[in-house]
Amino acid sequence: MRRPPFIGIAGNIGVGKSTLTRRLSAALDLPAYYEPVDDNIYLRDFYEDPSRYAFEMQVYLLNRRFQQHQEIIWSAQGGVQDRTIYEDQIFAQALSDQSIMEERAFETYRDLFDHMSNFMRVPNCIVYLEASPEVCLERIKERARGVEVGVDLNYLQHLETRYAELMDELDLVTNVITLDWEDFGTTAEVISEIAPYI
Repeated sequence: MRRPPFIGIAGNIGVGKSTLTRRLSAALDLPAYYEPVDDNIYLRDFYEDPSRYAFEMQVYLLNRRFQQHQEIIWSAQGGVQDRTIYEDQIFAQALSDQSIMEERAFETYRDLFDHMSNFMRVPNCIVYLEASPEVCLERIKERARGVEVGVDLNYLQHLETRYAELMDELDLVTNVITLDWEDFGTTAEVISEIAPYI
């Protein structure tokens, strides 16, 4: 029996994941699963004191995204997910790289992720949206989410490097479709790209 489609939308902060998630959800009549931003109980504390709340923030996000992931897998409807659970590793790694999250905390996080991954089915496809860190930063400024005020160009550049590495890894286990998202694209174009996999 064919499983309902599971489409992941991946990409740097500010690239346009939420907008595309909303558009694909409506066009394909699939539930949309968004990043836990408004109800994230650690987000504001994290941006105010990253070192203090780095581990709690990453475990909270991992737990929430795992919950979403399982809902999509086990529901009869499938879904479109705004940022996949796999991308959480990038942010935890970036915090470790910058010595914001201590090494033992990162190792604990990574062990937890590895154990949880044994219970995850990969999406049918992951749509990776690419735009330069400079463009992403401009979009972040335009949407003016207060909690993102500390995001700077160096951080976005660091994430971009990690994203490229992760997408290469994920391309070995599922279908990664990379789209130039500097000027956005149409819903029809995206559906045409992902049609063979859903």
